[in-house]
Amino acid sequence: MLRAEKAKVIDELNGVFGETGVVVVTHYKGLTVAEITDLRGRIRSAGAAFRVTKNKLAQRALDGTPFAPLAPLFKGPTAIAFSKDPTAAPKIVSEFAKKNDKLQIVGGGLAGTLLDAAAVKALAELPSLDELRARLIGLLNAPASRLVGVLQAPGGQVARVLAARADKEGGGA
Repeated sequence: MLRAEKAKVIDELNGVFGETGVVVVTHYKGLTVAEITDLRGRIRSAGAAFRVTKNKLAQRALDGTPFAPLAPLFKGPTAIAFSKDPTAAPKIVSEFAKKNDKLQIVGGGLAGTLLDAAAVKALAELPSLDELRARLIGLLNAPASRLVGVLQAPGGQVARVLAARADKEGGGA
């Protein structure tokens, strides 16, 4: 790889580390091309990305980013998964690692905090931002819909009483 190509890769990775919300560092030794392609497709569909990295270039790219503490994790056949959503990349990588022993989660980082493999798996268990937003909207809407039901109930009861009275008077005449 030429020096200019290395500089370009370092700049690209530095941009990734500067903009992303979470990084998962993995070892992929033994994965076939088909398996990596399958993993990339799953990750891409979740709004994340998966990239095989050269360790020295990745370590240089980490300098000056919130993910600088990840540098010691880059040893051996390393690939990274990253996303802006803090749960997207860890969720897909963890699911894939459960089914395929060849992919090992080494660690990761979230907002400048170094995570071990167990913490990455715990992060994968959390609901995504979209799920949390949906739950919050549901919680906010629930009291309003209950209030509407309570306010409508007395009017419905009055209408039923008047209808029963009208039926009683109409049936006796």
